[in-house]
Amino acid sequence: MRASGPFRSPAQARQALLRRLADEEGTIRKDWGGRLPVALIFPNRYPLAMANLGFQTLYGLLNAEADVVCERFTWEGPDFPALSLESQRPLGDFPFWAFSVPFELDGFHVLDLIRRSGLPLLASERDDSAPILLAGGVALSANPAPLAPFLDAIAVGEAEPLLGELLEVLRAGLSRQETLAALSRIPGLYVPAHSTGRPVVRRWAADLSFATTSVVLTPESEFGDVFLIEIARGCGFGCRFCLAGHLTRPPRYRSLETLRPQIASGLARRKRLGLVGAAVSDHPELEEIARAIRAQGGGFTLASVRADQVTPALLEGLRAGGTRTLTLAPEVGSARLAAAIGKGLGAEEVLRAVEMARAAGLRRLKLYFMLGLPGETEEDVRAIAGLVREVRRRMPEGTITLSVAPFVPKPHTPFQWSAMAPAEVLRERLRLLRQEVRPFRVALEEESIPWSRVQGVLARGDERLAGALAALERPTPAGWRRALASLGLTEEDYLRERSREEPFPWDNLVSGPNRTFLWQEWERARRGQPPLPCPALEGCRRCGVCG
Repeated sequence: MRASGPFRSPAQARQALLRRLADEEGTIRKDWGGRLPVALIFPNRYPLAMANLGFQTLYGLLNAEADVVCERFTWEGPDFPALSLESQRPLGDFPFWAFSVPFELDGFHVLDLIRRSGLPLLASERDDSAPILLAGGVALSANPAPLAPFLDAIAVGEAEPLLGELLEVLRAGLSRQETLAALSRIPGLYVPAHSTGRPVVRRWAADLSFATTSVVLTPESEFGDVFLIEIARGCGFGCRFCLAGHLTRPPRYRSLETLRPQIASGLARRKRLGLVGAAVSDHPELEEIARAIRAQGGGFTLASVRADQVTPALLEGLRAGGTRTLTLAPEVGSARLAAAIGKGLGAEEVLRAVEMARAAGLRRLKLYFMLGLPGETEEDVRAIAGLVREVRRRMPEGTITLSVAPFVPKPHTPFQWSAMAPAEVLRERLRLLRQEVRPFRVALEEESIPWSRVQGVLARGDERLAGALAALERPTPAGWRRALASLGLTEEDYLRERSREEPFPWDNLVSGPNRTFLWQEWERARRGQPPLPCPALEGCRRCGVCG
């Protein structure tokens, strides 16, 4: 990474940022005179930030306001000075900070940036001269509790419906306490100092007639030389482990006619488009969108495709656009466990997709699996290996990569009541899987078991975790466990199975399917029954299931 350290001085960091800016296309630079400065912060590395469409969208929306100047910050490590990309100003120059937090583990980086800016960590200890710290993103929309003591206001849901109201308050020139009180009156904003005991209702955009696309393009992005276009939000499949599938309901799709100008604009800047959404392959006009892109001489790529949505036409479009890898997420190998987690896919659909991929000339496969799901046995692990064996039989040449992650139970899903598998069980299951797939010539990408458990604690944590977060300047899983122990806590306090009536730290959020519906799905999962379909699959009927 060109901007990585160590750096002995801010001057060296500024030079690194200037080199990075020279590679960008679409950077927005504004004069500060008379404008409201907002620091937009992605608490992780620059390539991940530039691949995050939510972060890019906020950058474009904020700078579309004539009286706002928004500059980007990323976290490049504990030794890299926190300077904005556009003007290399320090965070302290900005009266308003806006964190975009998609992942729980990025909470450590949020605190590192606050700490290094010289601010008191706790919001309650800051005086009227301190900046207002705002935050949003999937991780915080799911459960803001662990980070709430450090932040002033947290957006629950999607940014577009509430951004105008938020900016109106920031423009008013109120005192710190007056600003927080005014923000607490905006639906969808959780203000810890003012919102205690009051429900916070998720905001979401019912109409996707607006564009959500890349703003800044850079070869350093995780997705490389691709222009991103969001074609859908939400998912109606109801996979019981999936946070995005529950938190972003109902499913909404941009029509081909709405997308045509975005496609043309994207292809004017890049040869390939990245089609983005929680369930892209479920878009009812996906093949028509693919044909429209190809008719303009462009290509496209997708993050992953549901196996039962793969078609020869879709694969031909991917291949023609330069994609050589088909990514599928079977998650499990056995039909029994697939029914329990609500995946709704069997080996037949996966193998049919593999055969079509081979016929289309795609010679690389990536398959996502989870270990430690509720009800999993060693036979389920062997079933993964059995599926991989059949995949290899249908693609005897080429590269097969297995991405294997421990299951982490998430809020607002039916599995929020589930325990996370103990570390020793996960290690044994992973060892067994390695042994079983060794004959099939596959590559294994393994997510860290210790860090997955830290993620699980943060995902289901309460405000007591603030002390552990604050104690760790250089976090490690072992250091995290020691920090918890110093507070009289353990990982198991948060990773154990929950009872039906036990309260959750996120009960103050009205966000996604309600608790009654989720418990019903948890019981159906334990009986191995398929999930109930989302009533919104043909358009949201405001059925009362979701907040």
